[in-house]
Amino acid sequence: MSYHLQVASAAFLVMHELNMKIKEKKVRRKRRFWRSKLYIDIENRGANLCTQFQNFTRMSSADFEKIINLIGPKIIKQNTNMRPAITVTVRLAVTLRFLATGDSYSSLQYLFGISKQIISRIIPEVCMALVEVLKKYVKMPSTLNEWLNIPKQFETTWNYPNCIGSMDGKHVVLQSPMNSGTEYFNYKSCFSIVLFALVDADYNFLFVDIGCQGRISDGGVFKNSELNKKIESGKLNLPSPVPLPGKNVDIPFVILADGAFALTNHIMKPYSGTYDKGTKERVFNYRLSRARRTVENAFGISSAVFRVLRKSSLLEPQKAQIVIMAVVYLHNFLRHSKLSRNIYTPPGSFDREEEGRMILGDWR
Repeated sequence: MSYHLQVASAAFLVMHELNMKIKEKKVRRKRRFWRSKLYIDIENRGANLCTQFQNFTRMSSADFEKIINLIGPKIIKQNTNMRPAITVTVRLAVTLRFLATGDSYSSLQYLFGISKQIISRIIPEVCMALVEVLKKYVKMPSTLNEWLNIPKQFETTWNYPNCIGSMDGKHVVLQSPMNSGTEYFNYKSCFSIVLFALVDADYNFLFVDIGCQGRISDGGVFKNSELNKKIESGKLNLPSPVPLPGKNVDIPFVILADGAFALTNHIMKPYSGTYDKGTKERVFNYRLSRARRTVENAFGISSAVFRVLRKSSLLEPQKAQIVIMAVVYLHNFLRHSKLSRNIYTPPGSFDREEEGRMILGDWR
């Protein structure tokens, strides 16, 4: 073997050995981080945010802790040898922040130090847990006394007798769902799903139907709803008709609606057209529209505090439905809470009438 060939062979062997050692070091090298520096110290950052959360959500700290205790067993995760789990407190804080602002997952990841992939799993899970633990706050009356309390409130507050609620629909805007065509395209020239609701005189949701395509009118949503089916079949257990104050003719209890709904024995809507001031039709339309403001105010307050209802959502319709349902249940929960009622809806929030003059609520 020539001298030059021996040198070349030796050099090749040395280079091969060095290359193998380098590869071995790369394989055995320990990772310095299990996650990016952006996501380190989640616990401290989440805890600091939660201390300021009361002012942002208009929820008392006691109610925040109450919700944590309720949903904790349903969403808690176990720690692993590699990293601690994200706590229930942080998971709830992320979800409430999303509901309150409607911010994108990308914005939330920089605020909480949690990746947007994990946030996309946390929010639907927490919303489902909220709906499950707060379901007792949204329910139809089941007894005669419960039904009769609603007309008493409407007559006392809005001077409209024999009324068991006001109903309307609200479009929650979405970005065009994939492969949906014009199925969710509404008359406002945007894509949406419908939040249909029945509301009592104290601005609480009694019944909701969420998820119907935006192209369907409010009347069509009601026609296909469980509420209408129960009314037509007589399974709603409504009180028997009674006379109006000062009258002798029995009048059925009715739900107030706008012109988009059909007139039936239990659905009352305004006279169509324009009438002169002082006429019976004009007075009736004013009384009905004034009492029907309860549903508009319920939509307005929930949208003003939980601004996810005002922004165009990037979620698919199924997940958007869960998020909207969580907002509805939180609305009733906060309205029933002695600690958070005035925080969530301080005096002056709703439309009101003083000395015959209508004063618009602060939510507008």
